[in-house]
Amino acid sequence: MAASERTALGPLVGAIDQGTSSTRFLVFNAKTAELLSHHQVEIKQEFPREGWVEQDPKEILNSVYECVEKTCEKMKQLNINIANIRAIGVTNQRETTVVWDKTTGEPLYNAIVWLDLRTQSTVERLLKRIPGKNKTFSKFKTGLPLSTYFSAVKLRWLLDNVEEIRKAVEDRRAMFGTIDSWLIWVCICGKNGGIHCTDVTNASRTMLFNIHSLEWDPELCKFFDIPMEILPNVRSSSEVYGLMVCFPVLKSGALTGVPISGCLGDQSAALVGQMCFQDGQAKNTYGTGCFLLCNTGQKSVFSEHGLITTIAYKMGRDKPAFYALEGSVAIAGAVVRWLRDNLGIAKTSQEVEKLAADVGTSYGCYFVPAFSGLYAPYWEPSARGIICGLTQFTNKSHIAFAALEAVCFQTREILDAMNKDCGIPLSQLQVDGGMTNNKILMQLQSDILCIPVVKPSMPETTALGAAMAAGAAEGVGVWSLNPGDLTAVTCERFEPQINPEESEYRYARWKKAVMKSMGWETSDSPNGKPK
Repeated sequence: MAASERTALGPLVGAIDQGTSSTRFLVFNAKTAELLSHHQVEIKQEFPREGWVEQDPKEILNSVYECVEKTCEKMKQLNINIANIRAIGVTNQRETTVVWDKTTGEPLYNAIVWLDLRTQSTVERLLKRIPGKNKTFSKFKTGLPLSTYFSAVKLRWLLDNVEEIRKAVEDRRAMFGTIDSWLIWVCICGKNGGIHCTDVTNASRTMLFNIHSLEWDPELCKFFDIPMEILPNVRSSSEVYGLMVCFPVLKSGALTGVPISGCLGDQSAALVGQMCFQDGQAKNTYGTGCFLLCNTGQKSVFSEHGLITTIAYKMGRDKPAFYALEGSVAIAGAVVRWLRDNLGIAKTSQEVEKLAADVGTSYGCYFVPAFSGLYAPYWEPSARGIICGLTQFTNKSHIAFAALEAVCFQTREILDAMNKDCGIPLSQLQVDGGMTNNKILMQLQSDILCIPVVKPSMPETTALGAAMAAGAAEGVGVWSLNPGDLTAVTCERFEPQINPEESEYRYARWKKAVMKSMGWETSDSPNGKPK
């Protein structure tokens, strides 16, 4: 691209993509959807006790500052005018819970990450209050089962166990939010008048939000004993929430005064970025976890096979909400990180792919990475990770292959559930996320599903979705979401290469391994109690 072309790119849109493993800031051309520049910073996860997963909200915030600054520096080097950035979208790891002090702007505790299991005893205590201990008691209000996964039980734990938070609630200083709320509040003035808001997609992951009325539900807030005044205002996914203030740590003053006008939970953002705007269109994102979403249009569909109902997006204050069926898998990319960081069998994620490629089979070894219990379709918090079928012949390459295969088997389980609920089987699977760079994984996925897997050549669809929402917002209007204006994407296609009988045999063995992973932990077992 010539220098003159770079300076004449037209309107640009930025996206803050705050995930479980890393933070990124990306800048797109609003007319062509081309990714122009980005920067990424890995985020530390803390494991203070068994089953606990935390992150430092200040570290998350500083990673956003760093990514914005570094991306803007790269744009200057490319001779791209930062002043052309007309809007910023935010997309985030969902459910992860933050409580902060609105007077000091300081977090009152570490963020409790969506994967965290400390709330199992809280869940069991709450279940005792429900007739028949029915986990799906709020399904038709929230779309969700009672689980450690969602924000309400994390917030309940914080109120029960952190004196500083209890005191801040009493003094009316406390604010609760998921990561989007925390970032937007700080980026728009913070303690000097920050906007305390979230969007409908993030609100729908709390277990406190009625997905039909699109409001916080007083009965559910009463059930969880959550004071409603600490909850953020719920807005659409595409509207101007406020203007960016100058980040205190940024030298450039870049983006000051630019509107933040898009907000979507990461899986909803990926659905938008994959342009799944029609009823029945679906995508699967391979990140820390694995998330299959199918757009069900303006109608909420309730699963009979262990999936959850969630809000897909609401593209404007006066626009209708669209819904999705979702299959959620807790551990996908996280299993590769575990092989690297905990077992040390590889130094990089790419090395895990190479190990798997060296053998091309698990030789009968099956890995169920139920580190945080099992999510869809089982919702079984007592499960724990197992590796079975080991022999003296098994080596680290077979375990690496089994880990990748596990991601594919888990996707098969939620896709089977999706096909049963929707009645029309998917003829191909659209995929995105960091793990889709792994060609072994993508081919394995096609083999295990017995359908083609289609990967866009530009894999940053989550950030793209947030940018689209921000650019399309009323008052910004630089990105058209009209079907005729959407840019067609080039894709890489993976076709099944094994016969269906072999696929079914391996899948049946996997299901047998899953059954063996269940029932390992309860909150009253010695290993289940915090030390």
